[in-house]
Amino acid sequence: MILENDTLTTMLARSAERFRTNPALGSVNGEPLTYGALYDKVREVARLLRDQGVVAGDRVAILGENKKEWGIAYFAVAATGAVSVPILPDFHASEVQHILRHAECKAIFISERYYQKIEGGTYADLATIILLDNFSIIPPETQKGMLKEFLAEGMKEFTKFKDTAMRLVGWIPAEAQPDDVSTIIYTSGTTGHSKGVMLTHRNLLEDVKATAVLVSIVPTDRMLSILPLSHAYECTLGLLTPIASGMSVYYLDKPPTPQVLVPAMQQVHPTIMLSVPLVIEKIYRGKILPQLTGSAVMRRMYRIPFVRKRLNKIAGKKLLATFGGSLRLFCIGGAPLAADVERFLKEARFPYAIGYGLTETSPLVAGTNNFETRFRATGPVLPGVEIKIENPDAHTGEGEILVRGPVVMKGYFKDPERTREVITADGWFHTGDLGVFDKDGYLFIKGRLKNVILGASGENIYPEEIESVINELELVTESLVFSVQNQLVARVHLNYEIIEREYAEEKLGESEIKKRIEAILLEIRERVNSRVSKFSQIGRVIEQIEPFEKTPTQKIKRYLYA
Repeated sequence: MILENDTLTTMLARSAERFRTNPALGSVNGEPLTYGALYDKVREVARLLRDQGVVAGDRVAILGENKKEWGIAYFAVAATGAVSVPILPDFHASEVQHILRHAECKAIFISERYYQKIEGGTYADLATIILLDNFSIIPPETQKGMLKEFLAEGMKEFTKFKDTAMRLVGWIPAEAQPDDVSTIIYTSGTTGHSKGVMLTHRNLLEDVKATAVLVSIVPTDRMLSILPLSHAYECTLGLLTPIASGMSVYYLDKPPTPQVLVPAMQQVHPTIMLSVPLVIEKIYRGKILPQLTGSAVMRRMYRIPFVRKRLNKIAGKKLLATFGGSLRLFCIGGAPLAADVERFLKEARFPYAIGYGLTETSPLVAGTNNFETRFRATGPVLPGVEIKIENPDAHTGEGEILVRGPVVMKGYFKDPERTREVITADGWFHTGDLGVFDKDGYLFIKGRLKNVILGASGENIYPEEIESVINELELVTESLVFSVQNQLVARVHLNYEIIEREYAEEKLGESEIKKRIEAILLEIRERVNSRVSKFSQIGRVIEQIEPFEKTPTQKIKRYLYA
C-alpha cells in the first residue's frame, strides 16, 4: 500500500489508479467525489496555486470546517511541493494571525465561516487568499460581508487558471522527496504555548503503513468524520489512511451535535469512526446510564456485577444500532478514556480500540484493534516504532515514555533549541508522558510528567488517576485535581442536568440548593477518599460552575485552573 519512496502525491496517484470509480470524499447529504475525480480536482487546484506563484517549500495555510474541499486543498499543496499549515478552527483570531505570520504563509485556503479570523491582520508574506468553499481567489481587501458574491459566482475566478490541455495531461506535480516537510501543525497544548510541528511525507506515510498493519481496512469501508481535519489524529488516520486504502470518508454539514450525528450515522452506516473520549463519555453518561439507573431499584441492581454486565450487553446492541448498525471499529484517542465508560464498552461488546500518540509522532505509536483491547491499556507498540521507559520507578516500573522511529517529527519550526530539548542526538523523542509496560508489552499511560504531584513523603501522585475515580461518580461531569499548599484539591464540574431534575421534583429554594451542593461536594470527597491511597486523598472539593476550557482533543487546559 505504501512504498519506500512515496510522498502524499504518489500515494494519491496510485489510489486514484487502483480505486478510480470508488467514492473517496463526500458530505453526508451530497454526492461524493470518486477517487478519479478527487485526483483531477487536486491537480486543478495545484495548478491554481502554481499560477499564483506558490512553489516548493512555500507554506500554505488551510482554515476551514471538515469537507471534501479541505482534503483537495491539502493534497494540492503537497502536489506543488509546498508545505500545508492546517489551522484549528477553534483557534482565536489572534492565534490564527500569529500562525500566518510565524509560518510566513504565502497563501491560505479559508472557508467563509472563518474568514473574519484573518481580517484586520497584517501579513508580510500572505499574497493569495482562496475561498475554500469553491476555490475562488479573494482580493486581500475583501470584507466578510462581500464573500456572498464569490460564493454565488462559484468557480468563475478559478476557471481563469484552468488549462484543459495541462489539467489532465502533461502536468507533472513538483518532485517532493519523502524526507521533505509536508505539513506544519501548530499545537494547542495544555501548556498554553503553540509549537509548529514539522512532519515529513515519510513521517505521515510510515504512520499510515503501521496503522494499516494494526487494523484491517478494506475499500468497502465507510468512515464518518467528526473530528477536526486540522488535528494530526484526524488528518493522518481519518484522511490519509482511508485514501491509501481506497475507502470512503463522509463529512457532516454541521457541528457533530446528537441531533446532527444520529441521522448522519443512520444515513452513512459507517464501518469505522475516530473519536475522542468525550464523545462516547457524553453518550454513556447522558443517554445510556440514566436509562440503566433511572430508579433507586435499578441503581441497586446495576451495582450487582452479573446484572450490570447483562444490562450493558443489551445497551451495547442498541448503541450499535444508533451508530448505523454496521460499525466494526470505533477508535478512541487524543485523551484518556474514563474507566467506567471503558468498562461499559467492554461489557457491551462495543467494537472500540484505544490508541496513543502525539502530534510530534504523526501521531499514532501504540494501540490495538478492537479484538485485542486490554482494560485501561493503549496497546502494544506499532510496527517500525520503538518505545522505551526512561528512568523507570524501581517499584512500579513507571517512567517517561520515549519514542524513536520514522514517525518522529523533523522538529519544531524555527525553534531548534526547543527541538533539541525533546529529541536526543540518537533520535529519542521525549513525550512528557508517564507510562509502564505490562509483561505482554501493552503500554499503560499514567499521566503527564509535568502534572505529577510530589506527596508529603515523596510519593508520586498522578492527578489523572484520581480524576478518573471522581469522574465515575454519577453527579460528576469532569474534574481537575491539583495541589495547594501541600493539600490535594479537586475542582469539579457537576452534572447539573441530573441535579436540576431532582430540584424540580423537590421544589428546593435557593438556600436549600446551595446547602445541597455543599453536601454533594462533601460526599464526593468522602467517596473518592475511600477508594484511593492515603497519600492521594483529597482535602477539599471546589465547584467548577462553567465547563472547563479544553484543547481541540478535549483535554482540560490545566494551566488555566491549577
